[in-house]
Amino acid sequence: MEQILPILGVSVVVFVSTNIDDILLLSAFFADPGFTPAQVVAGQFLGNAALVTASVACALLAVRVPDGWIGLLGLAPLALGLRGLWALWRGSRAREAGVADSADLADSAREPHGSASRFKVIAVASVTLANGGDNLGVYIPLFSSSPAHIPLHAAVFAVMTGAWCALGHRLVNHPILGTRIRRSGRAALPFVLIGLGLWILSDALVLVRAG
Repeated sequence: MEQILPILGVSVVVFVSTNIDDILLLSAFFADPGFTPAQVVAGQFLGNAALVTASVACALLAVRVPDGWIGLLGLAPLALGLRGLWALWRGSRAREAGVADSADLADSAREPHGSASRFKVIAVASVTLANGGDNLGVYIPLFSSSPAHIPLHAAVFAVMTGAWCALGHRLVNHPILGTRIRRSGRAALPFVLIGLGLWILSDALVLVRAG
């Protein structure tokens, strides 16, 4: 027990320090009526599971991710943000005309509900994964230094992911803050994703300089 407690403490500190910015993203997703809480939670768990799996693989195989390549993950939130911005623009045009956008109605009619739900889960997971560059930078050396403790670290990260989701959902439903967050959530999410994508892509500039 005396050995486990310090490991648990390290796991919690590592998770919190590398996922502070995820609270903002989770709140934005929860505030967007286009995403259900279940989709956001599933996507967050899927994205974090992918980060842990990739970190374990790199640690056990002694693989170092080259500088700059992780930055290319910024393409995912950037694309999703631009897609959301386009949807907002089309929606505002439709409201100005006083009619629903027929193209959107046709798309929604053709797209099965299950397929749309899976896409949204993957969208949340891809943003979580793209925002995980600092996670990889910390997880890989942590796992490399103590491979035997990887299962314990992974279990703590899973519990903390659930706690993070609960905190993000709580913020959106807060009696005072919740109304403001929900009011601006759908409009703000595309801009948050675009900003995040550009910020992550800035780390890939080293590839251009190297070329």
